[in-house]
Amino acid sequence: MNILALDLGTSSVRGLVLDADADPLPGALARRKVHLSVTGDGAGTLDAAAYLAGLTECLDELAAAGHLRDVGLVAVCAQWHSVLPLDRAGDPLGPVLTWLDTRPAAAPGASGPTDPQDFHRRTGAWWHRCYWSVRLPWLRERTTGVTRFAGLVEYVLGQLLDDAPMSVSMASGTGLLDLRRLDWDDEAVALAGVRPGELPELAPMGWYGRLRAGHARRWPQLAAADWAAPVGDGAASNVGSGCVDPRRAAVTVGTSAAVRLVQRVPAGTPLPPLPASLWRYRVDHEHVVTGAAYSSGGNLFAWANRELRLPEGAELDAALARVAPDGVLAANPRLGGDRPPGLAPAGSGELHGLSFSSTGVDILAGLMTGLCRMVADDLAVLESGVDAPVEVVLGGGAVTASAWWRTAFAAALAPRPVRHRAEREIGATGAALVALGRVPDADRLAGTGRTEEDPSPTPTVRSGTSARSDAPSTR
Repeated sequence: MNILALDLGTSSVRGLVLDADADPLPGALARRKVHLSVTGDGAGTLDAAAYLAGLTECLDELAAAGHLRDVGLVAVCAQWHSVLPLDRAGDPLGPVLTWLDTRPAAAPGASGPTDPQDFHRRTGAWWHRCYWSVRLPWLRERTTGVTRFAGLVEYVLGQLLDDAPMSVSMASGTGLLDLRRLDWDDEAVALAGVRPGELPELAPMGWYGRLRAGHARRWPQLAAADWAAPVGDGAASNVGSGCVDPRRAAVTVGTSAAVRLVQRVPAGTPLPPLPASLWRYRVDHEHVVTGAAYSSGGNLFAWANRELRLPEGAELDAALARVAPDGVLAANPRLGGDRPPGLAPAGSGELHGLSFSSTGVDILAGLMTGLCRMVADDLAVLESGVDAPVEVVLGGGAVTASAWWRTAFAAALAPRPVRHRAEREIGATGAALVALGRVPDADRLAGTGRTEEDPSPTPTVRSGTSARSDAPSTR
């Protein structure tokens, strides 16, 4: 049996076919770029219909090439936090708000949780613009005819499958889920102003979906395939990196970036202590993932490459290698604002120390340095909740594209051991392993056996240097 893995990302939608051990099959990959609309007021939106069209094109391409012939299971990983309002017929009433959108704000005079610390412990989230507790009231004020709300993956799968409930993993990213009970949290739902029937149904453990009859005729190879409950992209990336226990943390850099650690916490069991500055979501009914995320990652290079007339390829690598450690510009990489719990709006990026001799490469190095330092600081907090320092696995298209950036991260995260997971499609691989129920095996199937240890940083490279990323992937 082969596995079709769908990765519903921010910069692209991808479909790839893997074997029964979640190894990608050569050539069995289809990808469509998607247009993320970003404006100066903090908007970060996607067109839901266009996104669905991109996914169906990927399926058509894979089917035409014969890659779907032996698929018996479909696994999905998708971006957390997205939301769009739907009408009675299930059609979008506006664009999809992504994790990058910083516009939502609580109404004047609105009050948050009665006990913010207990709210954070239960939901792993905060009363924050990134979560549905703030996003739904904000959307309702600006949208008429709302019947229900859904995330991007629930909308897409709702168009393809007979039934598309929300997985506990995706529900945890809304900030409305009680992570221990695995049901909607009463206080969070009240803060969101939710009315009966407006939230998606929650998928029970062991749920599988099937294609609608019309789509089964279009892709007959998938007519009998089981569709597993989707996994949040960050959780899937940890599993795909082999980081599935407290000994090993994943640092993933794609369009955005994150540092995360997975622990086994079955539904109904007490949750481990949660540091005040970190979030916690669900991988599945058996595991939680704790960490920090950043709105900057490969998009930093995309911006710099577009605006700063950088050299290309080996010329850029050589230019970065010449950046002196004591000459790196001080930079705040929050061009897209903060992820929770931070409140910095889009447009908060800063540069200090510019001179007439400063180059575009210097600016890029400074921005990447800033991200390395943010990750290092949050990893120290993450380690405070476990018994010992962790090993770090770097992954995602952005760091895979750049040996220099990997070296910079290794320097910033020293003295911890730092390895690199070279496979670009770690999110899709992780989603497949979750769908197979093989999360405990991930450190063997997708982890240490396939990582490569990068050389230790040279004396001239420290956390104040970085490199390019031209292949954003999973966040």
